[in-house]
Amino acid sequence: MNVGILYSRIRKDEKLLLSELRDRDHEVTKIDVRKQTFDISETPAAFDDLDIVVDRCLATSRSLYATQFFEAYGIPVVNSHETADVCADKVKNSLALEAAGVPTPATKVAFTKETAMAAIEEFGYPCVLKPVVGSWGRLMAKIDSESAAEAILEHKATLGHYEHKVFYVQEFVDKPGRDIRVLAVDGDPVAAMVRSSDHWITNAAKGAETDVFDLDDDALELVEKASDAVGGGLLGIDLMETGESYTVHEVNHTVEFKALDDAVETDIAGTVVDWLETKAEAADPELEVTA
Repeated sequence: MNVGILYSRIRKDEKLLLSELRDRDHEVTKIDVRKQTFDISETPAAFDDLDIVVDRCLATSRSLYATQFFEAYGIPVVNSHETADVCADKVKNSLALEAAGVPTPATKVAFTKETAMAAIEEFGYPCVLKPVVGSWGRLMAKIDSESAAEAILEHKATLGHYEHKVFYVQEFVDKPGRDIRVLAVDGDPVAAMVRSSDHWITNAAKGAETDVFDLDDDALELVEKASDAVGGGLLGIDLMETGESYTVHEVNHTVEFKALDDAVETDIAGTVVDWLETKAEAADPELEVTA
């Protein structure tokens, strides 16, 4: 099959996928989104032979537009524009999880400093303020006092971009110094790891230590439900332990997996490419790519 890799920078994650695809003799078309133009009425000739496209864009805006274009051209894309749209925005993400009955942290959204302050006071201290769009734990703030809340809200209100005028306030979950990242394909876990840190933010990008994690039945059920809630696809599903159960705090659509690949024995890239082959065959029954 001919697989399009849509990217803006080739990281270790993309190198793992590219290597696995080429080892299986699949044709790969690398599409640098920074150099590409998209026509609203005509499919670019470079895309004519693509069987499936994998969105690996770093920038959310590019990801959202590009996935919509590929769907308009009739080319299967993972993840779908629907999934990307829900996962890229924390408000939409939280609403989708809540609507699907997936346990997720209590969250309030406000549009002014005054109403945001009221939400913070209702939660009490500490609570968490997050940007509605963002990754790698950037611009997240644990708010421990009224004075800290006032300062952070003032900073966000003056930053300029409209997204900073959307105040996403969440309860602080007292997790046991770690959270759980699950890589899943259409709700089926590929592998899972714990990310442990003395800091309250436990992202691997922030230096958290990683180790393999065995999912129990409750976690497996939540991973499937969370995946379905956002439309399925190749997803990073983040869980926190809350006593004897879990809460799902986020689902990621352009998930990085290099840290997971280092932490587990599972062939991450191989399992993902297995799934891509089945997706391509499902989209075109005449395409035979698996043994």
